[in-house]
Amino acid sequence: MFQPSQHDVRRFFCDTWRKQQQGLPLTPMEAMAADWVTEHPEYHADLADVDAAVAASYSVEDGRTNPFLHLAMHLSIAEQCSIDQPTGIRQAVALLAARRNALHQAHHEVMECLGEMIWSSQRSGLPPDGQAYIDAVRRRATS
Repeated sequence: MFQPSQHDVRRFFCDTWRKQQQGLPLTPMEAMAADWVTEHPEYHADLADVDAAVAASYSVEDGRTNPFLHLAMHLSIAEQCSIDQPTGIRQAVALLAARRNALHQAHHEVMECLGEMIWSSQRSGLPPDGQAYIDAVRRRATS
């Protein structure tokens, strides 16, 4: 299984943004990432300097969102939907996106569900509960 380091992830997003800006060809994963980077102009300055990005610290105390974590979550959700894993996530996200009339907004809500699933797993010591994750997304789609 591929397990990139924090620095690898940051370099990936910075390099993807640079290639996007220069009109260079993108891999399929980079193209997916570039779409989400484009949706977040507030992160473009963070992505423009690889060295600063690798060195940056995004603590809760700073009161600033970690752009790399945020973009990685978008990418993770998009990848989950593309392969429908866990089974049913594609439909649940589509329902939520239709309900909110915006895929981007839906992704932000799905991030909350994903974070809750991971937190519960870490707290309980049990594997992540994919069905609870999907159910949480579906509940948002019906509220």
